Amino acid sequence: MPSTLAGERLAALPMYDLPELRPATDRFWQEVAERLGAAGVPGVPAELRRSDDLIGLWTDPGLLLAQACGLPFTTLLAGRVRFVATPAYAAEGCAGGDYRSWVVVREGTGFAGLADLRGSGAAVNAPHSQSGANALAAAIMPFAAGRLFFKGIVETGAHAASLAAVREGRADCAAIDCVTWALLARYRPSAVAGLRVLAATPPAPALPYVTAWRTDRRTVAALRRALSDAIADPALDATCSALGLAGIAAGDGRAYGRIRAMHRAGQIRGCARLAKFMAKG
Repeated sequence: MPSTLAGERLAALPMYDLPELRPATDRFWQEVAERLGAAGVPGVPAELRRSDDLIGLWTDPGLLLAQACGLPFTTLLAGRVRFVATPAYAAEGCAGGDYRSWVVVREGTGFAGLADLRGSGAAVNAPHSQSGANALAAAIMPFAAGRLFFKGIVETGAHAASLAAVREGRADCAAIDCVTWALLARYRPSAVAGLRVLAATPPAPALPYVTAWRTDRRTVAALRRALSDAIADPALDATCSALGLAGIAAGDGRAYGRIRAMHRAGQIRGCARLAKFMAKG
């Protein structure tokens, strides 16, 4: 059913929406929505939409605001959504509007560096994931040189599930978004227990806020201002701290060309098995 019935649009913040954080996520949206309403933006939804169909959320013509993954933003969503802003996070591995992934292995394993992962099995949350797949391909590219590197890949559906696969021995390694790692370590420490960070992937722009392609410039500007003002509001310090939000980074959607270049390089010179896996996404 279209989301534009009765003039109301769609908002979703699915990318770090851990169950433990949903009250904070909802509070953050309420504050953003209040600012959008005060700015005269029509059709602002009172509540966030939650769905497992991320592509459906991101491409809904009634989308007012959502957070997307950086890789599909440059591929599947190109020309289908409009860039709003890049968030900055207060987590180890983040700098300004950039973030990276941690390549994680079990404690007690003999892996000393990325080169040692040749012949191991990798857990990947999804083929179209920047942090779980594309960043991993970029990290091992110098060692793979376009050839087979991993003996196999397990698709898990989520970063937390990738961590479980490594911990349980169904995979030897996984690339985990550093913000997700920090949030899980804080709110669900059992998810990272028994695991260690082996290496870091190259940095990339953090997960972008986007809106429907048809959204006008005035609304885009109001969205960016509402996000920035909400994060900067001292009354929301506890909420933003819970979510790891530190601000809105300067810049525009062109910064995500780095992710597109990373993807192209990985397809040509990365791990052949991982490149084939990603191609199905």
